[in-house]
Amino acid sequence: MKRLRSLGRDRAGGMVVDFALTATPLLILMFGTMELGRMLWLQNALNYSVEAAARCAAIDVNNCKTSAQIKSYAAASAAASFTSDTFTVTTPACGKQVAASYPMSVDIPFGAVSITLTAQSCYPT
Repeated sequence: MKRLRSLGRDRAGGMVVDFALTATPLLILMFGTMELGRMLWLQNALNYSVEAAARCAAIDVNNCKTSAQIKSYAAASAAASFTSDTFTVTTPACGKQVAASYPMSVDIPFGAVSITLTAQSCYPT
């Protein structure tokens, strides 16, 4: 009993408890910031790839003749690892349109969120 009372009055581990209480939100904020940066980078890569593919579809008839060629061009022009299944090609009134939809999982400590990134571009023919 005497030993238990002395442990209750001991303040040597207070700094460890303070660190544990402040490190958790700090780590969540740090990893959340990194995932937000990754999400913005992927969105930028998606925007660039649909713009480049729509321009290629409207101008370059040798390399971007078919829908499959346009999709593969869009996947190759992105700096990210998008597949050609991410992209769709249509021909509306505005010209050649390339759209993309990419599901992304945002993983942060104590939770995960799924977000679908989308982009589209239409280039006149």
